[in-house]
Amino acid sequence: MNNETKLLGVASSPHVSSPIGTRTLMLDVLVALVPSLCVAVFFFGLRALIATAISVAACEVFEWGYRKLLHKTNTNGDLSAAVTGVLLAFVCPVMLPYWMLIIGDFFAIVVVKQLFGGLGKNFVNPALAGRAFLMLSYPVAMTTWAAPGQRVGLLSAADAVTGATPLSADFMHQGLLPEGVSLQNMFVGNIGGCMGEISALLLLCGGVYLVVRGVIRLRVPVAFIGTVAVLTFLFPMGGNDRLTWMLYEVLGGGLMLGAIFMATDYVTSPTTPVGEILFGIGCGLLTVFIRYFGGYPEGVSYAILIMNACVWLLDKVKPPRFGLTKEMKEKQKAAKKAAKEASAS
Repeated sequence: MNNETKLLGVASSPHVSSPIGTRTLMLDVLVALVPSLCVAVFFFGLRALIATAISVAACEVFEWGYRKLLHKTNTNGDLSAAVTGVLLAFVCPVMLPYWMLIIGDFFAIVVVKQLFGGLGKNFVNPALAGRAFLMLSYPVAMTTWAAPGQRVGLLSAADAVTGATPLSADFMHQGLLPEGVSLQNMFVGNIGGCMGEISALLLLCGGVYLVVRGVIRLRVPVAFIGTVAVLTFLFPMGGNDRLTWMLYEVLGGGLMLGAIFMATDYVTSPTTPVGEILFGIGCGLLTVFIRYFGGYPEGVSYAILIMNACVWLLDKVKPPRFGLTKEMKEKQKAAKKAAKEASAS
């Protein structure tokens, strides 16, 4: 008889590991954002690249410094801070002074992310929260955009030619189609605006890459963009053609960037299929409401932030039940059906 003692190994979850980790996912997001960065450099010059690099470096330094100060493990290797840096730079004008961008990085990383416990515990998107903070603190600088095709100086943007965006108060916010801006320019990116949101084409290319790689699901972006499209088609402003107005609304502003890269954030979006759809619809409704009735012409950022705060509630809609096989679920459905028939009779 074998007297060897066999011990049962006990470990905490997860019990099934995956080769896909946070670093892999974040690296895919960075790759998907490269085309949009290239078009920003093409239309605005090297300042777009420098601003993005400074933002990434600042986010990495703030994350390292905070965790070093509190004697926590270093998390710079997961690249989440780098993604925040790129996204925050993308939702700011290329003319924004570097020091303001760095302040936004500090707010996003330290206040929004780290003070709540780090990656996975923040309840709103750090990059969008950083943008909202900059909008409140420096509204003039955050609404001063370079004219389409205007190359901005690396050190100073004082001599740059400014221009309005299609969604600004001079145009679509008042129900007017932007003068001299065709749908082709809107699609390609030859327009004024924040440097990472101008090209719908390349943002869509990045979104396709993320879907193919399995990083994001289509429910949130489709529900978000689809809701904006339906509402603006049904209720165009200024007596404009329905289809034309809808296309300008969908291609303009930060809708593509927000729907594909911001609203799909794992931490701040629902985990259930129904919740994801409701989340996207809510973002779309709020975006159109703010664009139509708000004092600020763009509503994507605030719409996502508001819906981020509702995720805990949306996750309660048809929560997933773990540990049930398909056969067990079918038996439960049959038992419920039989119980209803018995009570009816």
